[in-house]
Amino acid sequence: MGKTVALILGGGQGTRLAPLTAIRSKPAVPLAGNYRLIDIPISNCINSGINRIYVLTQFMSVSLHAHIRRTYSFDHFRGGFVELLAAQETPSNESDWYEGTADAVRKNLAYFNQPGIDHVVVLSGDQLYRMDYEKLIDAHKASGADVTISCMPVSREDAKGFGVVQVNDSGRVVDFVEKPKTEEAIEAVSTDLDWIKARGIDPKGRDCIASMGIYVFNRDLLFEMLSGSTYTDFGKEVFPATIKSNHVNMHLFDGYWEDIGTIRSFFEANLNLASANAEFDLMNSAAPIYTRARFLPPTRMANATVNDSLISNGCVIGEGAVIENSVIGLRTIIQPNVVIKNSIIMGCDFYDARKTPREVAMEIGEGTVIENAIIDKNVSIGKNVRIVNSSNREQTELTHPVCVIRDSIPILVKNAVLKDGWDLDKQIP
Repeated sequence: MGKTVALILGGGQGTRLAPLTAIRSKPAVPLAGNYRLIDIPISNCINSGINRIYVLTQFMSVSLHAHIRRTYSFDHFRGGFVELLAAQETPSNESDWYEGTADAVRKNLAYFNQPGIDHVVVLSGDQLYRMDYEKLIDAHKASGADVTISCMPVSREDAKGFGVVQVNDSGRVVDFVEKPKTEEAIEAVSTDLDWIKARGIDPKGRDCIASMGIYVFNRDLLFEMLSGSTYTDFGKEVFPATIKSNHVNMHLFDGYWEDIGTIRSFFEANLNLASANAEFDLMNSAAPIYTRARFLPPTRMANATVNDSLISNGCVIGEGAVIENSVIGLRTIIQPNVVIKNSIIMGCDFYDARKTPREVAMEIGEGTVIENAIIDKNVSIGKNVRIVNSSNREQTELTHPVCVIRDSIPILVKNAVLKDGWDLDKQIP
């Protein structure tokens, strides 16, 4: 693994995750109370023995840069690093803006075209999964492939949102279709269920093999392929062309994997982590998820009721509070008799230590009810506030200064202030 580097793509504008991405990039979005999405691929790299990691960033990347700088520091003797590569104008690149995944890699090829690097692992910064990349690279080398795509079986309906590969009996990719929409297109790249079963995976009726957006490239091919082309996207352009002239192999994966691309997927993935039978195990000591050490005190609870929830460090939960199937982020102050159900509270970046009188403190005020909602960081909520989408409105405008509804989920924007008695049903038209 010493001859492998990892490249984590920071993603585009993240409009489907708005308003959470209004002030941060997708990989910087908080996850499970303690973490950020970028911690997942970086932790997978560290646990797999890859300690040279580049993160390509572009949109709203200040908080992402700060998190990585404060979190990932390797010792001087092993030479590891997590290096940020922000979009920048150079003598060879007149445009400083990344135009797609392949274009982002092209504009940073100089960092990978160096002696001592044999393989480049390309990863996404907004996915939730646990994978040993060493096994992926071993399979890549054993097959003699130039490129290996990590894939998983999906249903035909789900295949419409993925790049789908067709493989021969040995696992070599012979066709790649980006997000096939018609039944004819899906049928053309479907895979025999017995072939999947022979690889030790129960297909459960899933006869399409979808790309996970995780790739291994031989360094020389990656440099040759991108430096001599104008390709901007791996799925739409690079792979359809590459499989015709090079050996592209597929590596099958069937563990938990979730693309955190929408508010709904983000919401459901977080609440699943809080459940008793979570599909992704945060408490795996063999492959831990790393994040910034904050040195916060333990959470203190009064006579509160907490069921199937994640409670982060540094919180205070008042008497009579009820918390069910929810994620409570760092430094959250919850006053007495608050009810929180099926919700994500992202917490605070600091404790509210202001000494001057203020109308609403940075906390969740007494008697407040929050259901099926997302509360972004540093929010001040007064007493007897009600954040419940009773009328089940699907969407509202993103321009509201306090609360936005996406996929029927109310989202309080970062730094929002709600006065005593504020009621979602009355305040949001």
